[in-house]
Amino acid sequence: MGTVVALSNLLEARQVWRGRALPPAEGGQPTGWPLLDAALPTLGWPEASLTEILLPADGIGELRLVLPTLARLTQGQRPVVLIAPPYAPCAMGWRQQGVNLQRVEIVDADEKHVLWAAEQCLRSGSCAAVLAWPQQADDRSLRRLQVAADTGRALAFVFRDSRYLANASPAALRLELTAQPQPSIWVRKCRGGNVPLHPIPFEQHAANRPLSVRSYLHPCEEPLPPLLAGEGWGGVRHLPETFPQELTPSQPPPASRGRGLFAALGGEEG
Repeated sequence: MGTVVALSNLLEARQVWRGRALPPAEGGQPTGWPLLDAALPTLGWPEASLTEILLPADGIGELRLVLPTLARLTQGQRPVVLIAPPYAPCAMGWRQQGVNLQRVEIVDADEKHVLWAAEQCLRSGSCAAVLAWPQQADDRSLRRLQVAADTGRALAFVFRDSRYLANASPAALRLELTAQPQPSIWVRKCRGGNVPLHPIPFEQHAANRPLSVRSYLHPCEEPLPPLLAGEGWGGVRHLPETFPQELTPSQPPPASRGRGLFAALGGEEG
């Protein structure tokens, strides 16, 4: 009893620092998945930040996870850029999910330049979101993407193998997708709040139909169409003509041709 009274006296005398509540996390952009939004401290994707999505294999729902966001972003003026996607996106499937294909650009960069290209797109300030599929990425390169996303005020998504989960990451948000025993989303890191203890069921309430690896594929299920697999950075729209010297590699990349998805698959750019 005496201890309680003594502590009460110290608190009343303001001789004990009681700390302050954590400031509310910066607002985010809705993911299109209400259960995921409710679990995140930003109530959505962290604004102007890097999100790392880890998965055991292609085609377990990673496209279904981001397509509601891409559908929303492509209704604006800034494009969405895909850097080295593992398959050619299926234009029909993306259009059915509400994506404006005239606002989707693809850069077919080789592995050595995937992160370089993603950084330039993010830093340019002309992209609403940049999605990249690097085979390897260290802490330093991911940190550069985080800084570039903040500089360009864009969403950055990096898709990586779940074996990298054990590695530290500067990403503001890390999600792991699992398929067994049921499709789930694990929040492994979230800036500004505690990580949920339980997975989030990955239900299909935000999409018209499930999207697997087939949602990447060209309707003919052929390899990347020639217009998407060509050479030459000159075809990439919305990028600045020059980049800051300190960000330019000594040997420029074999400028992979970037083409609008809509135009590359036979449409006319608007």
